[in-house]
Amino acid sequence: MTRERLDVMKGTLILLVLRSLEGGPRHGYEIMRWIRERADGAFQIEEGAIYPTLHRLRAKRLIRAEWGVSEGNRKAKFYELTAKGEKRLRAELTKWQLYVEAVANVIGAG
Repeated sequence: MTRERLDVMKGTLILLVLRSLEGGPRHGYEIMRWIRERADGAFQIEEGAIYPTLHRLRAKRLIRAEWGVSEGNRKAKFYELTAKGEKRLRAELTKWQLYVEAVANVIGAG
């Protein structure tokens, strides 16, 4: 069975990026790969979406960045959650769970 690619709903990319950084620092390509793998390939996050999101999260001080060397021995910017970012992640996870439950109630109603 071929799996259909899904668009990431507006507003969820922030949640996905913050969640990807919960386990520690990652560079942009690792973040995209982490999301794709966890979604079993259903999401394809493009560079044109991920890097502006990372810049916005940095501007809001939800993440910080530091230059380092990637597994391919290339210079890369690694992103990491701040305490403010961890707090935002918890709030976003709570909101997402409420949203999922509400949608499930609506589509399950007969």
